[in-house]
Amino acid sequence: MSSPRETFLRLVNGVCDGPYEGLAGLYAEQTHVTHPFHPLDPPPLRSRSELHEHFTAPGPVARTLRRKPVDITIHETADPEVIVAEFAYQGRVEETGEAFTVPCVFVMRIRDGLIIESRDYIDHIASARAWGQLDNLLTALRPQETTTDDSTERP
Repeated sequence: MSSPRETFLRLVNGVCDGPYEGLAGLYAEQTHVTHPFHPLDPPPLRSRSELHEHFTAPGPVARTLRRKPVDITIHETADPEVIVAEFAYQGRVEETGEAFTVPCVFVMRIRDGLIIESRDYIDHIASARAWGQLDNLLTALRPQETTTDDSTERP
């Protein structure tokens, strides 16, 4: 059985190096994973199956990120199941050579080597920039224009 520290390290290294198909196996069958700072407020991931889909879904664009977790500090808490991990994903966009850093803080509950809960605080702006998706994110954040039907007759 892996310690919380070991499970976290397997996760962040797996996110960088793969294989992505195995990452969901680090989570309990029923789990609760949220991204509280995500600007689009996606729903929580609540099962190993949902996490498998999350990790194996095609990337947002045909960009290749070469990255690694850096500046890792893991804080153990009074609860032996809970850790707080500070780190950053750092790397380069293979197609452009552009360097990037995506700061993160994960608050995780890990029981018997499996993640049962995680709040992943990620700099989603830096992530969108690295993936070449900043314009798409900004578009999604803009209020949707509503159209009115001016063709109706008025009394």
